[in-house]
Amino acid sequence: MKILWVKSDFLHPTNRGGQIRTLEMLKCLHKRHEIHYVAFDDGKNPEGIERSSEYCSCAYAVPNSVPPHRSLRFVGQLCEGLVSPMPVAVKRYASVAMKRQIQKLLDEQRFDSLVCDFLFPASNLPDISRSVLFQHNVESVIWQRHFEQAKNPAKRAYFKMQAQRMRAFEMAVCRRAGRVVVVSESDRENMRSLFGVDGITCVETGVDLQYFAPRRPLIARSSEPGLNGKSIASDLIFTGSMDWLPNIDAVQFFAGEILRRIRKERPNVRFMIAGRRPSSAVRILAARDSGIGVSGTVSDIRPYLWASTVAVVPLRVAGGTRLKIFEAMAAKLPVVSTSIGAEGLPVENGRHLAIADEPESFARCCLDLLADAELRSRTADRAWNFVSSRFSWDAVTREFEVALKSGPRPN
Repeated sequence: MKILWVKSDFLHPTNRGGQIRTLEMLKCLHKRHEIHYVAFDDGKNPEGIERSSEYCSCAYAVPNSVPPHRSLRFVGQLCEGLVSPMPVAVKRYASVAMKRQIQKLLDEQRFDSLVCDFLFPASNLPDISRSVLFQHNVESVIWQRHFEQAKNPAKRAYFKMQAQRMRAFEMAVCRRAGRVVVVSESDRENMRSLFGVDGITCVETGVDLQYFAPRRPLIARSSEPGLNGKSIASDLIFTGSMDWLPNIDAVQFFAGEILRRIRKERPNVRFMIAGRRPSSAVRILAARDSGIGVSGTVSDIRPYLWASTVAVVPLRVAGGTRLKIFEAMAAKLPVVSTSIGAEGLPVENGRHLAIADEPESFARCCLDLLADAELRSRTADRAWNFVSSRFSWDAVTREFEVALKSGPRPN
């Protein structure tokens, strides 16, 4: 097949869950098909374009600078979001230049499939009905959960408005799309109930077992200092992009409500927050607590996992599936998660991981694993066997390939 793939960014450096999923699937597809990749380029990251040949035959960079969070331009977009019917999270990626580039390619070449990767570039596609929409999350569910968790009245009002606009936009796009691909059965059910969309294909998340398998030489790097000068060795670890609101909320919830309960029995327990671009709120957690470490952006997350005892996923706001859980399992690390954190993954509580939603029960699960090496080993082994038997990237990608072959033709 000849595939035109549209996304908002290039895939290197690879430091977000959506990037990892897309990169691994495209590398598998690229072995068998011709991939043409369209994405934004702000001119600040040459690695993105330079390494694009790893997963595509041709790359088309569309000049565009998406305002970073905490910038004046972003504040302006938030203000504009008060009156614009399009949700801010989507409007940030609306681009006449990208729309022209896609149309030019469709006019000049024949493609067997057109993929819109994530909801955000959808407004740039000439005709979404001739495209496969690859939904890594149900975005309106995320915004609704932001609204439900927000305490500040102004934030609650803004999140509620954006959740309503996101739901209207997402519903319209999903209903018009030629085919929708989601990453979990729970997302498929959400789309059916929220948007009335049927015929959705579910392609579950994969993991690279060989890449995450613990290796002694790299484990030895656990003395390497993190962002705040503290050792990367930890009892408990959370991994993820630390400029993403659901992850920020998760570590604040853990530090504020769960960690203090754990410390009643284990006062010296160390918690590591490992992930790119930690917000000021995340940095403050480490500045105020000597037992909390923050890595900042790292080129390799594996030593942080290998230098930890238990992975925690205390998410209260999320959608899609969490690659961080499968990565921890592949690294043979036991996991404690909330129900939302493990949502969409076909895992069994008490067998593959521990699931708890209340701070007291979440803390108890962590304490039980920290205190019992046999329990840690048994849980980690069962989880590793589970992901190794079902979730290689090649197997996952072949399911996606079937969806593309049976989907709409773009021209």
